[in-house]
Amino acid sequence: MRLFLSFILVFISIFSFSQREKFPSYFGVQIRPLFPTSFGGSKGINLESENFSLNLTQTLGYSFGGTIRKGITKLIAFESGLNFTQRNYNLTMSLTDTNVSVSDDFSFISYEIPINGLVYIQLGQQIFMNTSMGLALRFSPTDIKKITETGGSHSFTNYGYYSNKIGLNINANIGFEYRTSKYGFFYFGGSICVPLNQIIDLKSIHYVSKQTHSTLLFGKVEGNYLSLDLKYFFPTIRTQGEQPLKGPIE
Repeated sequence: MRLFLSFILVFISIFSFSQREKFPSYFGVQIRPLFPTSFGGSKGINLESENFSLNLTQTLGYSFGGTIRKGITKLIAFESGLNFTQRNYNLTMSLTDTNVSVSDDFSFISYEIPINGLVYIQLGQQIFMNTSMGLALRFSPTDIKKITETGGSHSFTNYGYYSNKIGLNINANIGFEYRTSKYGFFYFGGSICVPLNQIIDLKSIHYVSKQTHSTLLFGKVEGNYLSLDLKYFFPTIRTQGEQPLKGPIE
């Protein structure tokens, strides 16, 4: 919460100062559905030991947050922000010597701070394409515990441990935006995110009648994804007095 409030204050400060800049800054919001991809990693893991097998598969997730764009030149900008990201997984556990098989959902959350360099390409009077690439600082706040009951004497407990609560992602983006001085900017694009280290360490335990079974499974979970990016940048509100020169996105 403190991190979130700190970024809100930074956004407000930069956004206010942008009214006096030659190349203004812009504040916006974004929402992104996340699609699993095997590019640069794996969509899930398969673990097996003795009669206990586990399959963890990444499914559709989501991300949302605030973003700020700082103009550097007419064709180059810097973009950052703060995003809440939830990666979702389907978890299937089975005992190969019985007919016991059960599925459950498993979710990991993180906060991500992207730091991207952005280049504009003008396609029309109000239509622009831009591409960007950079790193994202990833913070994972809490560990996860999920208990799955089978309705009989068997149960499974899965733990997600963040061995490194702070990590880095490589991200790249491409998209198009329609710009108006009165109503703001509307952006549609896509991104790819590849973590430089595993998102989480997974431990799965099989219980029989509430007693720990001798079989444990361990694995490392990655969280690569493709996303559709929807962004909206608020219009600049002009103050009284002498106005700055128009920037590249006005």
